[in-house]
Amino acid sequence: MITLPPSEHDLHAYVDGQLDEADQATMETFLATNPALMRQVRQWQQDAKLLRAGLSGDLQRAPNPQLDPAAVRRGIARQRARHFATAAVLLIAVSMGGVSGWQVRNMTLSRANPPMADAVQAYRLFAGSAEMVSDWNATKTTDVQGWLDTHFARANRLPDLESAGFQPVSGRLTTTEQGPAAMVVYKDGQGRTLSFYIRPPGELNNLLPRGTRRDGNLQADYWSGSGYNYAVVGPADDPAAQAARRAL
Repeated sequence: MITLPPSEHDLHAYVDGQLDEADQATMETFLATNPALMRQVRQWQQDAKLLRAGLSGDLQRAPNPQLDPAAVRRGIARQRARHFATAAVLLIAVSMGGVSGWQVRNMTLSRANPPMADAVQAYRLFAGSAEMVSDWNATKTTDVQGWLDTHFARANRLPDLESAGFQPVSGRLTTTEQGPAAMVVYKDGQGRTLSFYIRPPGELNNLLPRGTRRDGNLQADYWSGSGYNYAVVGPADDPAAQAARRAL
């Protein structure tokens, strides 16, 4: 039986649908009195569903355990832990009221939604997976820019990373609440992988200044232009990936 306020473990179990009926009802009652935390939990659930729907291909195919919503949530456990670490602060911010409360709320929301989090999630879950269904593949046509232009006509050009040994090999359309997004996977001769991700901005994904952040063993280099957000994601400490970043 869960206790209130819920622990991180209890929140994990709720998001993954692992609570029994009584504990689920208790959790929902608690969340109903804490709307800021409820909105964030609902967003995390939606993020996992959107990634699964957008990147797994036809959902009528035989089930793929890797793409089960619970598996998706486990796959981004490191980032989710950061979210839960700020949840208590969010509740305090809401209760504080006034200008100072909103300042703290905005600060914690920013920390709970780091820039291009979905790009990092997509790389971690799918960039190196043979299970990812491709909408564009270099074995069929080399015109990856033409494929992107069909869906993102005003977007910036795809990064040219050939000087670092990386070339586009596959691409997959996905979706966000704001519209289409896409991931292009690059590989070098040794099979090392980078990804380029493009998405429209949204409430929690504003247009971004150029920046870099680290998420575990991955690094995301992000920027905005022509009405879209972009990120190149890959291993943080790999020399080949570092050389590719210098080519951006």
